[in-house]
Amino acid sequence: MTLSMYVDTERWQAHQRALLAEFPGLVPVAKGNGYGFGNVRLAEEAARLGSPMLAVGTAAEAAAVAGAFPGDLLVLTPYRAGEPDAGLPAGRVVRTVAHAEVLAALPAGSRVVVECMTSMRRHGVAPADLPRLSTGHLELEGFALHLPLDRPDGSDPVAECAQWVRAIAAAGLPTRTVYLSHLGAKDVARLGLLFPDTVFRSRIGTRLWLGDHEALQSRATVLDVTPVARGDRYGYRQHKAPSDGHLLVVTGGTAHGVGLEAPKYVHGVVPRAKGLARAGLATVNRTLSPYLWEGRQLWFAEPPHMQVSILFLPGEAKPPAVGDELVLQVRHTTTHFDRVADRRSADRQAA
Repeated sequence: MTLSMYVDTERWQAHQRALLAEFPGLVPVAKGNGYGFGNVRLAEEAARLGSPMLAVGTAAEAAAVAGAFPGDLLVLTPYRAGEPDAGLPAGRVVRTVAHAEVLAALPAGSRVVVECMTSMRRHGVAPADLPRLSTGHLELEGFALHLPLDRPDGSDPVAECAQWVRAIAAAGLPTRTVYLSHLGAKDVARLGLLFPDTVFRSRIGTRLWLGDHEALQSRATVLDVTPVARGDRYGYRQHKAPSDGHLLVVTGGTAHGVGLEAPKYVHGVVPRAKGLARAGLATVNRTLSPYLWEGRQLWFAEPPHMQVSILFLPGEAKPPAVGDELVLQVRHTTTHFDRVADRRSADRQAA
């Protein structure tokens, strides 16, 4: 009885191949919870795709996937002076550096990518830092430009990237390779025309692994079904049932990430109104769950438990049976599945 992610493997892998064709030199990214798959599984997929490099979030993640991926491992989190490298495969790790003074702290021969301070303003070297970068004792693999997702000011991301490439060249530094994040294929192609001697390599995770929504489906197992009458008390807090119906105990709780939500940036009047409506319902203990039964989104009967959730199915609707599976709509980057099950396209259609 598990929380499962079913993968239409043929379709999922076809999407990966199509994206590699769209972004020549693409660097797959596997970090955090591995986008729901786990980083080792994604490292194996990147190896199958023939990618020479895999980007990971941290040095610990690099060590964890080194056995599953034979190529270079690019650590995206900037290196901190004195940080231990225990367990990292010698010669295969490329460290990101975001501050000029950190370069001197790296051992001779270390492979590095220098991150630039783009309009993201998260971290990176400033244009004024470029002439004083001391990389003589290091293997400089290239520069990285991590760009914002949205541009409400209408600015051109290609113009920003071009400005950085010119600044790097003006500082006497090599522009052979520039790593990009959050730039579309057409914009990458525009950059290639502007700088034909520079290789632009896109680092992509979400779109590579989760870009084809129809290839993935999340399902939870029904563990128990209990009929209740209006007014019956239930659960840890002994709430009253609002009407006749059924309580469904299903797999998936806070340990899986169910019911946990990262803050979202809201655009427009309608999304704001929906947010206010959800907040108002939450004040009277009414919260929609991500679980669906026969196309109907169900309410949490109470906040999710650690490994299960209790849902309320109202009225005379026919309840599922123990062992049935409910579809649920969850954010893969915050969900830890009990298993990832591969299916062929024909198997999924039959299910």
